[in-house]
Amino acid sequence: MPMTEQATGAHHPQPRPRSGGQSAPEHVTGAQSLIRSLEEVGADTVFGIPGGAILPAYDPLMDSGKVRHVLVRHEQGAGHAATGYAQATGRVGVCMATSGPGATNLVTPIADAHMDSVPLVAITGQVASKAIGTDAFQEADIVGITMPITKHNFLVTKAEDIPRVIAQAFHIASTGRPGPVLVDIAKDALQARTTFSWPPIMDLPGYRPVTKPHAKQIREAAKLITSARRPVLYVGGGVLKARATAELKVLAELTGAPVTTTLMALGAFPDSHPLHVGMPGMHGAVSAVTALQKADLIVALGARFDDRVTGKLDSFAPYAKIVHADIDPAEIGKNREADVPIVGDAREVIADLIQAVQKEHSEGHRGDYEAWWKDLSRWRDTYPLGYDQPDDGSLSPQQVIERIGQLAPEGTVFAAGVGQHQMWAAHFIRYEKPATWLNSGGAGTMGYAVPAAMGAKAGAPDRAVWAIDGDGCFQMTNQELTTCALNNIPIKVAVINNGALGMVRQWQTLFYNQRYSNTVLHSGPDDVNPQARGTRVPDFVKLSEAMGCYAIRCEDPADLDKVIEEANSINDRPVVVDFIVHEDAMVWPMVAAGTSNDEIMAARDVRPDFGDSEDD
Repeated sequence: MPMTEQATGAHHPQPRPRSGGQSAPEHVTGAQSLIRSLEEVGADTVFGIPGGAILPAYDPLMDSGKVRHVLVRHEQGAGHAATGYAQATGRVGVCMATSGPGATNLVTPIADAHMDSVPLVAITGQVASKAIGTDAFQEADIVGITMPITKHNFLVTKAEDIPRVIAQAFHIASTGRPGPVLVDIAKDALQARTTFSWPPIMDLPGYRPVTKPHAKQIREAAKLITSARRPVLYVGGGVLKARATAELKVLAELTGAPVTTTLMALGAFPDSHPLHVGMPGMHGAVSAVTALQKADLIVALGARFDDRVTGKLDSFAPYAKIVHADIDPAEIGKNREADVPIVGDAREVIADLIQAVQKEHSEGHRGDYEAWWKDLSRWRDTYPLGYDQPDDGSLSPQQVIERIGQLAPEGTVFAAGVGQHQMWAAHFIRYEKPATWLNSGGAGTMGYAVPAAMGAKAGAPDRAVWAIDGDGCFQMTNQELTTCALNNIPIKVAVINNGALGMVRQWQTLFYNQRYSNTVLHSGPDDVNPQARGTRVPDFVKLSEAMGCYAIRCEDPADLDKVIEEANSINDRPVVVDFIVHEDAMVWPMVAAGTSNDEIMAARDVRPDFGDSEDD
């Protein structure tokens, strides 16, 4: 696979030895060389499960004083935990698995990390090199399987190659557009004798991420910004990856342009800032979706014009010129043609844009956005995010999530699963700082929240970590609560339990005449098991207690604050709260799949009135 550059984000220095100069060669096994290499690149936590082909690596791992291994209960949990660790810390996450089914269980989290540009190194064992291709026991071509979903991958069959490959893997994963790198190591390479010295020679022909933007393109972008009447800064996750949030705030305040942050960029710009108009997309704020639709200039920073933001592509932002800045040239023009393409690291792009806009201002060119802000303020005030309390007095899922956010300690990290609860967590928790929101944006992976929260807490033990999960997502990976309990990783989990696959049920309500085919979770068809009527299977409190957690159930709105405060007060073990919420709550606003963003619904049967009989 060619080592082409693919993404948006931070650029980190190449791995270096801990002390000056080349270390003296050590006579070791390939497995010992692997662990020594992980120590040298600064890996301090590995999530994994041993098995036959990777077993040689687990013996020297036991002796390492620098690398902690967390024994997970499923390899998918290892991969998501490594992703959560990376997203919370900004460092490379590491997971490890054996060959065959161990490696293939990593495919989902690797694909997830690839979609969301997360720096990840997955190390897998492989059958002995002479057995490769013979359908040996527990053999799978994991290099071939993961080629479309990794930034790069390696098959190592010689022990002497291990230090170089590990150094290259961490460098590739963390530089340019971050992403997952797979290192597949044959068992005989781990068992063979070799020598270890550090640093290895790094030779990556063709891998030259462009970080410095072209000055001419920056000048053109600045001219468009100062001459536009209705500009929008469309901020994606690449701004977080590049650690460019401080620069973004300066640019926004300098220009006075509205800022919209995507699902992957929440926390890149303070939700409370007056220039923030919300999250765009299928379930975005009316003000954000409409700002993009009515804009005459969109400045996209580390964003990729994905279908969840654009809706029907040919009707997206019909009046807007596009400035598109991304470190991955493949993203520019992929979905929407750019009038001013800028290839570069988001931090350097924004820093240069600030200088160029200041120069425009000094020459008397300053944008007049007064009329634009009148419209934006009207949309923001008329169609704020909100929800109705259930008529039957049951718990509102939106209120549960909102109160968790309001009562959480400062600096809390929130990890969400996928579905309704994910959108409510994006809407009703305020994100003021980077690295406080973790979710599976591109892949939409159910089961992400619990292991990602575990990884975040392992990487940032001094911060509170809440997983906001649905009862459907929770049943995919909740076994990692055992891992948390046994490894002193005291996360908190809110199960937003509506007894159904909520987002699918919402679509069935709206588009399938309320035919709820296979979306009820807490009971089966009555004629299959009459004894189960009226019960919830499984009982999440009992299940969580069995895995070593403190567990509470909350059904009454009057108990909500007391229960959340109780959960916040317990920090010696994982806490799970089973919130029994109203099953018919829906996520609004909404743009139906395949339709134009112009058709956004603020609530059910409520089409916004933008007060314009015809567009400019």
